Amino acid sequence: MAVKDRDRFSTATRIRLIGEQTAARVYRSQTKRQARRSRLTGRAALLALVVCSLIVALAYPMRQYVSQRADIADLQQEQDATRQRVERLRDLKARWQDDAYAEQEIRRRLHYVMPGETGYIVIDPGTVRKSRTDLEAADRPWYSNVWDGVDKADAAGQ
Repeated sequence: MAVKDRDRFSTATRIRLIGEQTAARVYRSQTKRQARRSRLTGRAALLALVVCSLIVALAYPMRQYVSQRADIADLQQEQDATRQRVERLRDLKARWQDDAYAEQEIRRRLHYVMPGETGYIVIDPGTVRKSRTDLEAADRPWYSNVWDGVDKADAAGQ
């Protein structure tokens, strides 16, 4: 008996007993967790299925709704732009019905002058510059001008 008692109080025996007790506790806690998970998993799966079904059922109508709202907003912007353009055109029409405005525009655009007036067109020499090739182009045959145009287009690509 003395050997048994001594063996019972040895460090190795105590550590083995503590390990067995700890293993039993871990095993019990794992079995409890697994039992809880199995009940919760079924509910969670059902809830996920219901949520996914709702999302799938509402996805297409929501997409259509958003798309139609965007189309309506675009059409309203287009309608506003068209209204503004109509107003500008009405104003322009009213101006053109005024003889003074029509005469002013005819003089400005077509360079008309009234009888007895002398018309002048002033050309700024700094803005009008002809290149050498343009001056020479009138003296050459047409096929040379075409070939030079092909060469310029080819050089622009490089």
